[in-house]
Amino acid sequence: MQKRSMEELSRKSVEEFKRSEKTPVIAVLENVRSAYNVGSVFRTADAFLLQAVYLTGYTAYPPHKEIRKTALGAEDSVDWRHFPNASEAIEALREMGYRVYAVEQVHESIMLQDMVTAPDEKIAVIFGNEVTGVEQDTIAKCDACIEIPQIGMKHSLNIATAAGVVLWELTRNRVFVK
Repeated sequence: MQKRSMEELSRKSVEEFKRSEKTPVIAVLENVRSAYNVGSVFRTADAFLLQAVYLTGYTAYPPHKEIRKTALGAEDSVDWRHFPNASEAIEALREMGYRVYAVEQVHESIMLQDMVTAPDEKIAVIFGNEVTGVEQDTIAKCDACIEIPQIGMKHSLNIATAAGVVLWELTRNRVFVK
């Protein structure tokens, strides 16, 4: 086996990324404390050509040194918006025809592997604070909650890791399976 070269990877420029057809998925971060986690989500959003990243509450937003460190420039390619709170983001998403899901462990949650969506369905997924998760008031405004099944002791994942798992699952059958 031989690693592929940069040329073989066919990486897009920022301009090519901006012009590309996007996956109709928006990641929403609610009160995420760590700007490093925010940067990681930007990088994941870039990897899967997400429509955008919405940042709410006290979540850090570009330009920010710690976001840049983990995003590696993805904060320049991925569209983003900041909202004072998740309610305003949800309102904007609904106006654009998005179904809104919180990623949280709740009664009646949909297990991630059971989530069924149409390839062109507009979906927004809300990831919450590293300690408290998605706020209960925000959950009440969502169409449903998605849960990542876990069988270990902790039953929690770092927000950047959770975003990677959920966003991969939501995009893989839309983009990578033909």
